[in-house]
Amino acid sequence: MRTHAKKGIILVSLVAIVIAAGCQESQTPSEKKSRVIAAQNMELQKQLAERDKQIDDLKAQYAARTGLEQKKLADCQKQTADCKEQLKQGMEEKVNDILVASIEESAKIREENTALKAEIAELRAKLNQPGESEKPTELEKK
Repeated sequence: MRTHAKKGIILVSLVAIVIAAGCQESQTPSEKKSRVIAAQNMELQKQLAERDKQIDDLKAQYAARTGLEQKKLADCQKQTADCKEQLKQGMEEKVNDILVASIEESAKIREENTALKAEIAELRAKLNQPGESEKPTELEKK
């Protein structure tokens, strides 16, 4: 890119010199022309140096911004991974809590069922219905 800029600046300076030379009298000394050309070259070199400095500054700013954005991206990815892990742990805890509660409820229901079966057997024994007490009912089968 710099070589294109340099070529462009040199071309512009040559065109300016040709135009300036065409406007001047043909009898001007060559020493005067060389001084003008030298002054123009120095000015163009200063402008080129300024442009190069601006380009380097912009590259440095770009690199700094890119580094900052990369850091932000890494932080966001880490936060996303942390959130996913917390969500997974929270879901596992809730599933375990529900499972424990259902197991406890099932155990209570079994105990109650056993107690009710015993109570039914006692009531049948009190009624002295030997024919029916010997036959298991549908509730007792279950």
